[in-house]
Amino acid sequence: MALQRFPRSVLVEILLKLDPETLCSVACVSKALQFAVVDAISFLSTLHLPITFFPDSRTLKTGILGRCRGMRSLTVNCLRLDDSSLVDFLGPNLLELNLLCCSSLSSKFLAEVGKLCPNLRVLVLELAAQDDYEEFNRNLAEMLTKCLLLDSISLKIRGAGNVETNSFSAVEAFLPKTTKTLKLKSLLHEDAICIINKLRDSGNSLINPCSRNFESPPLSTGLMLQCLSLTLDVISDELIMTIVDSLPFLVELHLEDMANPEQLVHLDLTNRGLHSLSTCHNLKSLSLMRGRYNHQVSFKKLNDMGMFLLSEGCKGLESVRFCGFSKVSDAGFASILHSCNRLKKFEIRYALYLSDLAFDGFDAIGCFVTELRLFSCSLITCESVKHLAYSTRLEVLDLCGCKSISDSCLDSISTLCHLSSLILTATDVTDFGLSVLGQGRPPIVRLSLRSCKRVTDEGIYRLFHGGGTVSKTLSVLDIGHISGITDRAIQIIASVGVGITELCIRSCFHVTDSSVEALAMKKHFEGEGKSLCRLDLFNCIALSIDACRSFREPLFSGLQWLGIGNTRLSSDGNVGLVKFCSKRPWLALCLEGCEVGCHDGWQFHRSK
Repeated sequence: MALQRFPRSVLVEILLKLDPETLCSVACVSKALQFAVVDAISFLSTLHLPITFFPDSRTLKTGILGRCRGMRSLTVNCLRLDDSSLVDFLGPNLLELNLLCCSSLSSKFLAEVGKLCPNLRVLVLELAAQDDYEEFNRNLAEMLTKCLLLDSISLKIRGAGNVETNSFSAVEAFLPKTTKTLKLKSLLHEDAICIINKLRDSGNSLINPCSRNFESPPLSTGLMLQCLSLTLDVISDELIMTIVDSLPFLVELHLEDMANPEQLVHLDLTNRGLHSLSTCHNLKSLSLMRGRYNHQVSFKKLNDMGMFLLSEGCKGLESVRFCGFSKVSDAGFASILHSCNRLKKFEIRYALYLSDLAFDGFDAIGCFVTELRLFSCSLITCESVKHLAYSTRLEVLDLCGCKSISDSCLDSISTLCHLSSLILTATDVTDFGLSVLGQGRPPIVRLSLRSCKRVTDEGIYRLFHGGGTVSKTLSVLDIGHISGITDRAIQIIASVGVGITELCIRSCFHVTDSSVEALAMKKHFEGEGKSLCRLDLFNCIALSIDACRSFREPLFSGLQWLGIGNTRLSSDGNVGLVKFCSKRPWLALCLEGCEVGCHDGWQFHRSK
């Protein structure tokens, strides 16, 4: 009642100072605030809705964007949207369009974008796999021939598995000359080479036929492309050398493949390919990733020599991501760390021979590093982390799958005063280590303890009652796949974790209905704390159908995403949950087992 008497203009002015995610949460609180949020949004020319917010068609048309006309920049998660939900918001005013998780969007929508958005500069589309690639390319060609001002294009087709068809043949023929950023997923190796050759040929034009004075034309796509990201079937020397020869001003290069052993007999990346990259002196970001589709493969023809050659030529690298470099040793990785003195992001995955020796002297060379990710590097121990603690700028530390990481390095981690994200998934930390972390000063916002088998309820208690910074700053917590987690831990989180907005407790088999009830009451416990926005209960098999009682108004008022796959809550005919969802059109209910927010796996969702 008090809000209804509050002047609408003043309320809108206050709401305009909030970020989109907070606006979405505020709109869930009451009808008065929902109307005020709609009014506030109508004044925005730019709206980037958080990826974890899943509007349906009704919410989008009559609520969030109902009054938004003339929007210049828009980002929307389209998991629950189709063509008809979005076409009304297209227009010549639109300069940037980011449509993510488009599981129901058809390729015809591409043609609509071309027809209605001729001034578009930035386009990001994540689409589910197309059955008819010929139709997809026709619609893509129609869009590209009409959106002639595109500066950045990102087209990702998810769920296609191994690439067998040229998904982007239209790009080769119709890519606008203005494009500086090109991201494509997924395409064939030979088609990628054709596209890149086309870029080179377009850059070699000598005369502009439209110019009466026959002046030299401005540098076109082949010369001006600065960012290239491709996901394809295999990365080879030929591909790398074609890129190097065709794109002299390349600043960012991201390549990922999912090669099978048969392909690697004839095609693969070797030291020769890495050596060719050393001539790209403008390169600041490099990512070479070999995926693990159905089998474990790696770049077996790359070794330390290739890394030495790369580090000598690309000293300006600021971001490096390598996955599958199974033959590279400490010397090769250390050459990157020592040569690239502006390095800020360093990520290594599945490196069999990366050990503590690579980080010897990190206190002298790692002063600029803000993100360090070492994924499943089994030889990395706590000694490395003690070296890393000298990096006063470290904000992200990911040690997922490094099984030799234990409690003894948490003292060092607790001194990192800028650390906001700490991933300890599948490490050997225990309750004692969490007590050390709970007393430390890092302002950790995101913490993952998933699959830390030696963590129990006692560790969660010590984490939140240690008197340190983390109990106040923690917002995202993953304690999934831990058998020692019971209702006691969840009740501690509900009562003390004032900032928790995202919680994953998937596959915690001893979590029961009382945990859900405690989380439902979280806002009542915490007073001024934040509401829970995302909750993952997947495979919590001890939950009963009675847990639905906790999902009733006004409980879980801010919930935006709920994962209940493989629980009794996901049973057909669950009237209580259906009623709960019907009153919350902004809530996404996932029955598929996706990770929180459906970042991966959305393309396989069954239609509801």
